[in-house]
Amino acid sequence: MKKILLLSDTHNYLDESIKSHALSADEIWHAGDIGSLKIADELNAIRPLKAVYGNIDDHTVRSTWPLHQQFACEGVNVLITHIAGHPGRYNPEVKQQLRSIKPDLFICGHSHILRVMRDPVYNLLYMNPGAAGKHGFHHVRTMLRFTLHQGKIDQVEVIELGLRGALS
Repeated sequence: MKKILLLSDTHNYLDESIKSHALSADEIWHAGDIGSLKIADELNAIRPLKAVYGNIDDHTVRSTWPLHQQFACEGVNVLITHIAGHPGRYNPEVKQQLRSIKPDLFICGHSHILRVMRDPVYNLLYMNPGAAGKHGFHHVRTMLRFTLHQGKIDQVEVIELGLRGALS
């Protein structure tokens, strides 16, 4: 069984509450707009990090992390990217990937809108953890925590980190 902490859109901001939650995970997954390699390195120093770059990430982040990550974890086929849309409104490139890769779990960021839902068209669970950083239009900073075990995605929970403008 693996405990996953999923975050996105940190925009070069990482507070102690994020680090505290990361300690209780086995792996950290970041769905883009990391902000800098410093943030990625800080996360990776706590727990193993899987990440993708986002639209605000510079060339150093882009040369370290891919645009898309596809892998299996605990029997779950996972696809992570930054910009994708959402069920019923995916962008054309993402639709092509979903048809060919057939992930069980599809993760993206970018919108700053927390959303977890089944997609019956592509037979997958869609996750967007919202935004953990303090830049953007979101009001509450959020992340997700869940477990993967024997091909199942369980114990999905929302972690609220406080108001976007509040410092921890």
